[in-house]
Amino acid sequence: MKNRPGVRIGAIGAGGFGLFALQHFLQLPGVALAGLACTHREAALAMGRRFGIEKVEPLEEMLARSDIDLVYISTPPFLHYEQALAALRAGKHVLCEKPLATSAAQAEALKAEARRRGLLLVANLVQRYNPLFDQIRRLIKAKPLGEFLHGYFENYASDQGLPPGHWFWDRSKSGGIFIEHGVHFFDLFEGWLGPGEVEAAQRTLRPGSGVEEQVQCVVRYAGGACVNFYHGFTQPGCLDRQEFRLLFERGDVLLEEWIPVRVRIRGAVDEAQTRQLMEIFSGARLDVTRVFPPSERKASGRHKPLEFYQMIDLRWGEGTNKMTRYGELLRALFEDQLAWIADRSHPRRITEEHSARSVAVACRAAEIATPKLEKTSQ
Repeated sequence: MKNRPGVRIGAIGAGGFGLFALQHFLQLPGVALAGLACTHREAALAMGRRFGIEKVEPLEEMLARSDIDLVYISTPPFLHYEQALAALRAGKHVLCEKPLATSAAQAEALKAEARRRGLLLVANLVQRYNPLFDQIRRLIKAKPLGEFLHGYFENYASDQGLPPGHWFWDRSKSGGIFIEHGVHFFDLFEGWLGPGEVEAAQRTLRPGSGVEEQVQCVVRYAGGACVNFYHGFTQPGCLDRQEFRLLFERGDVLLEEWIPVRVRIRGAVDEAQTRQLMEIFSGARLDVTRVFPPSERKASGRHKPLEFYQMIDLRWGEGTNKMTRYGELLRALFEDQLAWIADRSHPRRITEEHSARSVAVACRAAEIATPKLEKTSQ
């Protein structure tokens, strides 16, 4: 990007996705890793050596350095608020792994602090940078399949890499599944449908351990459409999978992977609607599974007259690798945020408002899902 200044990152923690993300951020021109704090994981130390960082510093010392421009936080969620607040007060821009905080009040406090100081504050919510985000938003707005009626996101996640003592299972550290994991998907659907309100939520505890292993909730969006969200951390690694389904008046849309990379549309449409779909999903494979004779083209649904020409089965994104796409989105998110640092008039796809809003929705779902008796005993 023209005239973008170099940015030196100080990383707080670097495990799991944090390591993966940093390696993509550092591929951007002018971006360098300048410091590491709060981690002694061998993989993180090896990465530090790769980029010329020989030691791990105390957090206070790293934040006091004048050559650190931006702090990247990838510690467990219960540490995000205090570490982000300290970084902002030290005059550093902040990019934080999701969630931004474990309470709505903390997220709002961070948002206010960043705005008061004119600093970047954003959670690593990458879904809005996905090409499919724009395509689905265009599909909803252009309505070639009619009105959006209902949706669900089903996350059949693996717990194979999450042993019983992992911080993920401790709600005081993770915030629980809605907060630690659900924020990605609450933000994604609000990007498609606008703000929503949680109407119902439940959770399931693992027998014999009492840990939260499954959660689900219903969010209602403008116009009355509801979306169901389910997250279950119960599967062996080979069965880890995710799917979205969006129901419209003239058909349905299936998206696969937690960062969706493939789409399948099955619907009953006319010629103009078929053309619209092919324009939105350029390069898609289209199969016509049935052509209606003139005597069968008129139909009705929701007490509305409809007219069809053909049944279609459209597929887009087959062969796309999820991890390759994830890397692309990480680089896009970081480039977007760096553009704002260089020019505050730059409109970002993800802001501190989205970061805080996703926490607020997640916290509301967690609150409804936790019975009062459980709350008093915690």
